[in-house]
Amino acid sequence: MSQPFAPAPRSLGRDALVDELSRYLRPPGQGIHAVSTGRAELARQTAAYLGPSWNPEEPWRAHLARALDSLGAESTPVAMWAIPSDTGAGIVRGAARGPEAIRAGLGQAPVVDLGDVFSIPQLLDEAMLAESQRHRCQDALWPDLPEARRRQLMVSPMGMAARARALLLEAVPGLRLMTLGGDHTVSGPVLAPLLEAESAESRLDLGIVHFDAHTDLLPSRLGIDLCFATWAYHANVALGGGERMIQLGIRASGRGRSHWEADLDVRQLWGDECEGVPGGELAARVVEHLRARGVTRVYLSNDIDGTDAHWAAACGTPEPGGLRPEQVEAVIRGVGASFDVIGADLVELAPGLSLDVEASRRSVETAVRYTRESLAALAGESSPKSSE
Repeated sequence: MSQPFAPAPRSLGRDALVDELSRYLRPPGQGIHAVSTGRAELARQTAAYLGPSWNPEEPWRAHLARALDSLGAESTPVAMWAIPSDTGAGIVRGAARGPEAIRAGLGQAPVVDLGDVFSIPQLLDEAMLAESQRHRCQDALWPDLPEARRRQLMVSPMGMAARARALLLEAVPGLRLMTLGGDHTVSGPVLAPLLEAESAESRLDLGIVHFDAHTDLLPSRLGIDLCFATWAYHANVALGGGERMIQLGIRASGRGRSHWEADLDVRQLWGDECEGVPGGELAARVVEHLRARGVTRVYLSNDIDGTDAHWAAACGTPEPGGLRPEQVEAVIRGVGASFDVIGADLVELAPGLSLDVEASRRSVETAVRYTRESLAALAGESSPKSSE
C-alpha cells in the first residue's frame, strides 16, 4: 500500500506489544484530551458504558491485556474501537464526538471495546510532522520511557491507528474490528494492515462496500495524501481495482460516474439510481456484482452522509437525495449473509453540527442502527431473510 497509510510493522513480544498498545489506546470515550470537569465527564461515560467489567482503579494496560486474551479465545473474534479524530475533515469539524454519542446510544458495550486511539487534535499523520515536532510530542506523551524508545512511537492519530491495528492483528489473528470515527480519514489506517499483510494475488477475493455521498477518490487534496477525500483512492489502488470497490449513494461529485468507473476501475450506484429501490433488491445487486468478481471477503465502510440528510443531518456535509436507512441496513445484512465481513466502520457522525435537536437525535439513532447491523455482519449473524 502507498505511504499515506501505515508505518512498517515491528514484531514484538507479548508484554511489549500490550505495553505499546496501551500507550496508543485509551479507555473507551477517553481518546479526546480533556481537563478538569471535562475529564471527569468522560470517565463517567466510560464507567457507564463498560459497566461491571470496568475498574477505574485498575491499570488500563491490565484491562487491555485481559480483553486481548478473551478475544484470542474466540473462534470469531469481534471487537470495537474508536478513532476520535476529525483533523482530516475538509469542510467543518465535529466528528470527533461521534463515537461517544454512538456508545451512549448502544447502552453497555455490545462486544469487547478496545477503547480509543488517543488523538492530539492538532495532528493527523506522521508524514505531515517535522522531526522536531514529533520529538516534542513523544516527550510530552511518554516521559517515563527512555528517549530511544520514545523515538520509535507514533504520535499522530493516523500513525497510532495504523500501528495499533497492526499490533492487534498480531495479538489476535483474524480479529474483526468495528471502527467508530472520526472523519473518513480513519478508514485508511484501519484498512492498511489488512491490505499490506497479504500479497496482491491473495487480495483478489477482497472487496470494499462503501456508502457515501462523495467518492473520496482523489489521489491528494490540496497536497495532502491522506485525508477524508483520498482514503478510498489509496485503498482501491492497494486492492488492485477490478471493480471490487463498490460505492453506494454517491451524489456530490465534481465528475460523473463514467469518469470514476473508467479511470479508477470502481463500481458506483449513485443516489438517484437507488431512489425507490427496495432494500433487498439493492442488496442483491451489490452481492451479485461482488460475487461475479470473485469476492469472498468484504470490508464495510459507512460514511453516514451516504444516507439522506433527513436521517443524517448531523455530519460535516449532509446531502439530500441519499440512501434510506432501511436500504443501508439491507445491504449490510445482505453482504454479511453472503460474504466473510472482515472489518467495518461508521464515520462522520457529528452530533453537535446540527442545530436542530430532533435532526441530531435522528442522526445518532441512524448511526447506532448501522453499528449494530455491522457488528452482526462481523460476527456472521446476518441472515438472507433479514435482507428483504
